[in-house]
Amino acid sequence: MVRNRFEQVDELQPDAINLTLVQKSDGQVGIIHCPKTASPTLPADLTSEEMPIRDAVSGAIELANSKKIAIVVIDGDNIWKKEWGDLWRYDEGED
Repeated sequence: MVRNRFEQVDELQPDAINLTLVQKSDGQVGIIHCPKTASPTLPADLTSEEMPIRDAVSGAIELANSKKIAIVVIDGDNIWKKEWGDLWRYDEGED
């Protein structure tokens, strides 16, 4: 079975579903943000409430599949688990 691959970024991207993972004092949460610029069918930018991290990951995947939009992950706290898929970072290389 092919594993899902997700690009790690440092800031919100206008052309993708943005999944932000955050470590809080009482646990880990996820936030899903889908800008209107990522899908012309959206009436406005959509941002979820904080939710349990597993729900955020599965919710972002469901939204991405239904809207046919890529997902990017903002994970400044290094929360990502390998069981969710492969997290990679774009490397522009040296000039």
